[in-house]
Amino acid sequence: MATTVNNAFEEFIKDKVNLDQNQTTIARKSRDNLIDNINNFSEDIDFFSVYKDKNLKFGSFARRTKIRELDDIDLMICLSAEGTRMYSESTDCIYIYGNDSDKENNLLTDGTNYLNSTKVINRFISKLSDLNDYSKAEMHKNHEAATLKLKSYTWNFDIVPCFYAVNDFYLIPDGEGNWKKTDPRIDNDRTTKINQKHNGKLLNLIRLVKYWNKRKVTLKIGSYLLECMILNIYEDKDEDTNWWDDIEFKNVLHELSLAIKNDVDDPKKIQGNLNTFSIEDRKKISTALENAYKKACKAREYEKQGEQKKAIEKWKEIFGEEFPSYTGE
Repeated sequence: MATTVNNAFEEFIKDKVNLDQNQTTIARKSRDNLIDNINNFSEDIDFFSVYKDKNLKFGSFARRTKIRELDDIDLMICLSAEGTRMYSESTDCIYIYGNDSDKENNLLTDGTNYLNSTKVINRFISKLSDLNDYSKAEMHKNHEAATLKLKSYTWNFDIVPCFYAVNDFYLIPDGEGNWKKTDPRIDNDRTTKINQKHNGKLLNLIRLVKYWNKRKVTLKIGSYLLECMILNIYEDKDEDTNWWDDIEFKNVLHELSLAIKNDVDDPKKIQGNLNTFSIEDRKKISTALENAYKKACKAREYEKQGEQKKAIEKWKEIFGEEFPSYTGE
């Protein structure tokens, strides 16, 4: 019953923003079952040897920052270099040198000795198509993963083949047939650390901002960029023992309106600047964030005056029709 702003936010976060807990439990079991299935492929002569200890659960589902409805779950399946694959870096990408087996299985880029990441993904797609619980396996639109669609559930799995480098990072497909560096462990650990610093309350805030962003009141900010900006803001903040979701949301809107105007460095120190919006687009997004901030400030004024109905109605303007309506007298 939304009689106050506080219980309206509690209801909204539980029923409209956060993933359904029963669905999350099923999804995790489904993910773990898929990993087991792929690990078992390692014994097949028409597949790769899987480096099971280096498989990674990554992305917003793994970091617990995904909002409803659950649409995709990300996995990195690590392949063994088998002591025969080396790599070299160029300005634009990384080349992995194939071995005799790669050549025999037509996994090299034509006319080279380089392992072709697109062909590796296609090998995954071929094997995944044999699994009974899934309806379709296909190339992801960015050509960096295999997408596996399920028969019984609404979410897909995006499966990224990768290699673990001895310098302690991963090599994944770059969408052009070659490879690039990444290390999602840094993102996973950073999110956990900063969330714990704020007594486990930061994840709800990230999800609230993602929900607002999903409404497309302006140019949509990429999920990862949005998370990084929020984490940057709260990494340097002291723990607040008097945390209220509505107040934190109001404040972070203003801080994001400033942050989006600037470059945002990749915390992994791999991708460089994550904010690829043009100057004009940054201004548009900043204006939308500031407008939402002003509405949130008005909602807070109403709440301080004891006008719970007006406050809830103002929050409804910000979040849309799914935000609870006032149910008091």
